[in-house]
Amino acid sequence: MPRVIHFEIQADEPERAIRFYTELFDWEFTQWEGGPQYWLITTGPAEQPGINGGLLPRRMPEQGQAVNAYICTMDVHSVDDALSKVAALGGSVALPKMPVPGVGWLAYARDTEGNTFGMMQMDPSAAPG
Repeated sequence: MPRVIHFEIQADEPERAIRFYTELFDWEFTQWEGGPQYWLITTGPAEQPGINGGLLPRRMPEQGQAVNAYICTMDVHSVDDALSKVAALGGSVALPKMPVPGVGWLAYARDTEGNTFGMMQMDPSAAPG
């Protein structure tokens, strides 16, 4: 069965997005020398489950349209702490923290480029209110 093996983030200002994700998740960005502006993203050690991705300049500026992409969700230790950090780094909350019963706590945020991403705090005891 096909699996997700790579993700891409498009940015109006790539350097701003690189600062955002480096500060928020401690991701590493490496300029790719193989062609147009493109940065490879390392999201964690090779022995840890997960995928790496890339960042590129947005080809068509966002025009207030609905998200037309897959939402990638990152595993975080604390959704509350991550949402606070998102705000401090210039991002915003797209979907406040909510329980996913038996799994954990989920929230969606927007980065400095208007891209939506998810953050999940694993917690099997998570339950509504």
